[in-house]
Order: sequence, then structure tokens, then C-alpha cells
Amino acid sequence: MKISGKWIIMMVLFVFVAGLAIGCGGQSTPPSTGDSPGGNAEGESKEPIKIGVNYELSGGVATYGGHTRDGIVMAIDEINAKGGVLGGREIKLVILDNKSEDAEATSVATKLVAQEKVVALLGPATTGGTLAASPVAMENKIPLLTTSATAPNVTVDASGKVKDYIFRICFIDPTQAVVGSEFIYNDLSGRNVAIYYDNGNDYSKGLYSVFKEHFTGLGGKVVSEEGFSDQDKEFRPTLTKFKEANVDAVYLPGYYGQAALIVNQAKEIGLNVPFVGADGWDSPDLVKIAGAENLNNTYFTNHYSTQDPSPKIQNFVNAYKEKHGDEPDGFAALGYDAGYLIADAINRAGKAEPEAIKKALEETKGFEAVTGTMSLNELHNPVKEVAIIEMVDGKQVLKTKIAAE
Repeated sequence: MKISGKWIIMMVLFVFVAGLAIGCGGQSTPPSTGDSPGGNAEGESKEPIKIGVNYELSGGVATYGGHTRDGIVMAIDEINAKGGVLGGREIKLVILDNKSEDAEATSVATKLVAQEKVVALLGPATTGGTLAASPVAMENKIPLLTTSATAPNVTVDASGKVKDYIFRICFIDPTQAVVGSEFIYNDLSGRNVAIYYDNGNDYSKGLYSVFKEHFTGLGGKVVSEEGFSDQDKEFRPTLTKFKEANVDAVYLPGYYGQAALIVNQAKEIGLNVPFVGADGWDSPDLVKIAGAENLNNTYFTNHYSTQDPSPKIQNFVNAYKEKHGDEPDGFAALGYDAGYLIADAINRAGKAEPEAIKKALEETKGFEAVTGTMSLNELHNPVKEVAIIEMVDGKQVLKTKIAAE
């Protein structure tokens, strides 16, 4: 059959117009929105991947959240500068302040999940805040990675069942309480100790309980134990009791603000025995409040030390100092590690989907972090080392590192 030139022209125009319709979304089958490890498949989304950051940026423990945020931002900036994840997608942080309030931590988590549509949550920093935010993550099946919530029940429920979507990269309270008790007993030769704890704080109460059990199990004796509240400012009467009891050391598991005041007042009354705390001491404000000299002969368990000669640690410390003008504390280091771990999990997942990211976090083994090489165990807790920090003339000095789970 002979086809006229006019007919050919009409057919070409038809095909051209049809092609325009498809290009404008007129196709019956939508393009794939899935991600692949390479990230360059045709039709794949190149939109930024949203990660929620739920931290204490104001309120009572603002230095914890602020420094953690700084570490996270630094890590994500580095990752994005190197090409992001999944072969070219940037990570976008959605940062909100929970004001150091548990109820606000719940509200922030809800907003990040429901309104911002994040694929993962980082934070809060504290145990109370993380416990408040966790139900939101669990109900919506969004992985939550906390940097410094150390209570055991953060990742397991009352029956001991693992909370599927809750993870952490810090060691847990029992670990640092055990390490702290062994340090007092073995390294400081303490046999008769006092425990001074915040009786309104789950973090402090958990450390107190485990420390007491383990220390007495070693053969030591707790000759006095007293509680305080986060509103207390006068500690001399209790400290005088400790002095009269001739204690060898005081275990003080609490946050830096109260710890600084207590150590200061202990020196005022002549109670010059070693004080040993936990990672809640780690803040530059500790020295500002207590004074450098008053902190001599005090120690605390922590996640890392800026004095560690490891090239990985020193590279991080120098980069952070250049950016922020001061040395990074343990919270900044944990934030930095969290940023790299969540990016690593997304890459291993091969897609920016919560369920795949959760599975990748569960499978984390041998992750090289500033706070130590870590693997996540079946309870979603890291297996890593604990650092013992000694305060010397206002400076943190690495006393030793102890491998513990």
C-alpha cells in the first residue's frame, strides 16, 4: 500500500505529542521510587533524605544536646561534601529543640515523623527524653538512634523484649557502673565508700543500684548512701556525714551541674577523698562551676578522651576545634559517630526506607567510630571500650580504657 507524505507527517506529529504527554506524567505506570546502592538508576528519586534530630538545645542539659547536635552536623556536612549517600543523595537534617523536657521530646518526635516524614530519628540525649520519644518511633516503625541514653530499659521493655526500632551507640549504665566500681576498688584501693545520687533521675538511680551491687560483690562496703534532688544547692550537711564516716571515696553518678557544686562544697569542708562519676559529668561547664583545682582527684567514666593518640580521634578533635574553637566532649564525639553510622546504615540498606535502615542497624558489625570500634548486640547496645577520665588542673586526662559490653 502506498503511504502519502501527508500521512507520514501526521504520524510523526502524533508520536511527538504522545511523547510529550508521557514526559508530563501521562503514563499509566508511575516511575519507580525505590533506591539502590548505586543511586543512579533511571527514574530514581534524588530528593534529600530527611533525618530527624531531637535534642536538648535549651534547658537544664543544653550542653549535652547542643554539643551532640554539633557533632551530628559536622559529620553530615562531611558526608554530603563527599557526595552524600546512595550514589549522590544528600542527607537533610531536621533539627528541633526538646527543651530538656520529656513531654517536649515526645512532641518533637511526633512532629518529625508525622509532619517532616523523616526516615530515622537521632536523639534525644537523655534517658528520660529517649524513653518519652521511643513510643512514637515504635508506633510509626521509624528507627531511633540515641547517642547517650544509657539506661538499659531504653532498648528493652519491662519483660526484657527488645524494642525493635530503638538503638544506641553509647555503653549502658550497668557497664559504666561496673567499670566505676572496679576502678575504685582496684585502682584507688577504696573499700569503704559513700554513694550520693540524684533520687529523681532514672539515669542516676540506675547507676547507683548497679554500682552498689557490684562494689559489695567485690568485697567493698557502702557505709553511707544519700539522695539529692536536681533543685538542691546545699550539700554540706550530707558531705559532712560522709567525712565523719571516714569514707575512702564517693561515687557520684549525676549530671555536671550538681556534680560540680557537690565537689566544690566537699573541698570547702575538707572532704578530700576521690570522687568518681559517670558520663553525665562530661561538660566544659563542670570546670566553670567547680573550679579547676577543686576537681583534682576526681574521675569519671566516659565514651572517649581527646587525649587518646588514635589518628582517627585526633583528626576529629582537630577538625572540631577548627570549626567550633574548643575541644569536643564525649557528646560531640557520639553525635559525630551517630551521623556517620546512620549514613552507613542507609548505604548498607540500599534504600532510604525506615524498615531497611532498621535492619542495617541491627547488622552493624565492626563499625569504626571515634568513640571506639563497635558492633551492636542482640539488645541493640554497642560492644565497645569505656574510658576512665581523670581531671587534672581542669583538664581531662585519659587514665585508662577498659573493654566492656
